Amino acid sequence: MAFAAAACIVLAGYNNLAGVQPWHRRWYPAVNALAATAALAAAAASGLTPADLGLRRDRLRAGLRCGSAAAAPVVAAFGLAALTPATRPLLHDQRIAGLDRRQLAYHVLLRIPVGTVAWEEIAFRGVLQAALRRVLAEPAATAVGSAVFGLWHIRPTAEALAVNRLAAGRGARITAVTAVAAGTAGAGALLSLLRERSGSLAAPVLLHLAANCAAPLASALSLSGSLGRSNRRGRKSGALAHHNALMS
Repeated sequence: MAFAAAACIVLAGYNNLAGVQPWHRRWYPAVNALAATAALAAAAASGLTPADLGLRRDRLRAGLRCGSAAAAPVVAAFGLAALTPATRPLLHDQRIAGLDRRQLAYHVLLRIPVGTVAWEEIAFRGVLQAALRRVLAEPAATAVGSAVFGLWHIRPTAEALAVNRLAAGRGARITAVTAVAAGTAGAGALLSLLRERSGSLAAPVLLHLAANCAAPLASALSLSGSLGRSNRRGRKSGALAHHNALMS
């Protein structure tokens, strides 16, 4: 019980407190990779096994199959939205508008896979889920882990709203952050279900990776399409400078 409680407290605070520090933003992939390593070491010291953590080699193939099946519709949906003029505005994100191609590649190929997806899946669907399952029934373990996953996203959600100039009033911001945190908790429950169904951490990793990488790519594609039409019509267009990290 002590390890599960400590994991909940640390994860609820980590992204909201460490995430605002300049050193964390600068060394995001490296810091979070070290955090993932520390989490796995702590889990092993507490008695959790590779099977508990979803790291059994004999379940990898099942995890890849399950994760690929879940990820494919997500990628297709983002691609379709980026190619459809009516839905392109829904994808616009000023955090992406300020990135050049090299920066976008860094986010999609390194920052998101290592600093966000690998770290979060090891922490939540690996360590936390296994720790909670030792002391709680499966539905309760999933509910608690998903709630912590929602709390994890409070700070990045508030920053994303500010960057994109959404929910200007204090009440509107609180409502929006609460809604996104609740939605993220729901996403966490789905990722936990994939982990349980496949027996492998690979399944939620693939879905999480597809969603987090397809989103900025689709946003960049939609922005380039919108800018192209705007330039042809003779209007001026521009983007705010990128000054924030992608949502984690």
